[in-house]
Amino acid sequence: MPGDQPLDAEAAAFRPVDPHVIVLFGVTGDLAKRKLLPGLMHLCEAGLMPDFRLVGATRRDLSDEELREMAREACEEFGRVEVTPENWGPFAERIVHANTKQGAGALADAVAKCEKALGGEPRRLHYLSVPPTAALPTVHLIDEAGVVDRSRIIMEKPFGTDLASACGLNAKLHQVFDEHQIFRIDHYLGKEAAQNILALRFANGLFEPIWNLNHIDHVQIDVPETHTVADRGGFYEETGAFRDMVVTHLFQILAFVAMEPPTALDPESITVEKNKVFRSLRPLEPARVVRGQYEGYSGHDGVPDDTDTETLVALRCEVDNWRWAGVPFYLRTGKRMAEGWRIISIAFREPPKSMFPRGSGVGTYGPDHLTFDLDDAARLSLSFYGKRPGPGMLLDKQSLQFSLAEAGQAGDTLEAYERLIRDAMIGDHTLFTTADGIERLWEVSEPLLSDPPRSQLYRQESWGPEPQIPELIEPYRWRLPFERRWRDSV
Repeated sequence: MPGDQPLDAEAAAFRPVDPHVIVLFGVTGDLAKRKLLPGLMHLCEAGLMPDFRLVGATRRDLSDEELREMAREACEEFGRVEVTPENWGPFAERIVHANTKQGAGALADAVAKCEKALGGEPRRLHYLSVPPTAALPTVHLIDEAGVVDRSRIIMEKPFGTDLASACGLNAKLHQVFDEHQIFRIDHYLGKEAAQNILALRFANGLFEPIWNLNHIDHVQIDVPETHTVADRGGFYEETGAFRDMVVTHLFQILAFVAMEPPTALDPESITVEKNKVFRSLRPLEPARVVRGQYEGYSGHDGVPDDTDTETLVALRCEVDNWRWAGVPFYLRTGKRMAEGWRIISIAFREPPKSMFPRGSGVGTYGPDHLTFDLDDAARLSLSFYGKRPGPGMLLDKQSLQFSLAEAGQAGDTLEAYERLIRDAMIGDHTLFTTADGIERLWEVSEPLLSDPPRSQLYRQESWGPEPQIPELIEPYRWRLPFERRWRDSV
């Protein structure tokens, strides 16, 4: 589409956004209530939204006022902005409802009404916050309504369930939308800490020269969750932890860690380097994968008694290129685990220790680590050995830590969905995935999907099945649970 030109980082951050009609499919769903509606309101308050109108598309009989009241309740319960008469009125008057049960004509009429209010030829942004089975029917509805031109579309995961389904989904999407119009969202990449990986690596002479197999021993990407699948048992039976989390989230984070320096921090250059990482991934070996299922999972609605679906997966993978050959990447994620974290931990190779006297403590706590916390606190820590004050050569593990909260910048951050919605409005693909990248990830996953190891039961509120989880990472240890906690903010 004309106008979708690559943007450099500064232009993407400050460029005015064209007027938009935003069509939010699934506006009454959980994601819309918790993240999307409050996020749009926060963008308005931050002065980062253009002149816009919001079409809330559902299959329910709602008036505009009923939808606006539902949106207000969502913003009051989940939003970062206090809802007041002064800020709610201008936001609410932009919201209209479209009942898609009445067909494409109702959608077309709602969009036309909003475009008339905006004037000219505004952009269109379609956000598909709908179940996977409803994605393609919604795409066809958009096509039938004649609102594909001047539009972009945000797709939620999963992007297929294997290579064949991903290729089929992309082919059908491309019958309606060009690839540059499609934004496959991964909210993990929208987090401030995930982008800080690029800043730390490429803006500092301290790290990039040692970011390779000569200095890095192994990498861990660990995303345990404490909640159950709750009422999503039927959905989880179709996906499992690997399809739900690894292909769509953890592999994307791995690409940020492992990519080569791009020629520029623009969408095209970063996408090129991410896809090179995916092409260098070795096919997954089932023998290096642990699948787990928490006790009691089969009791959820929609889950059969004899299910083998994994609620936890841990695996070892390798990036077979000149920078990373031989360096193992360990990935783990699961439901109903002991704690909830989102960390990336880079373990550096240990130096020779023979010069230090016996009992000095050197090496006692393992290698030095650079650890990123991908939570909203956006923290990072660099651990190292230092001398204990006093006589003799006794060493303790110390750490340098940083967080946005301590820098007084926490209020400047955008929530992940807020950032990604705005990026889609300006056509910035930097933090989104591509058809080629997704298809390659399903390709390297084929050996595991064809011959998965049996799921092992694990206790709720544990770190996964024993002894399989610690054996997978030997001779190393998982960084979680932390032996030394993050420092409290002062």
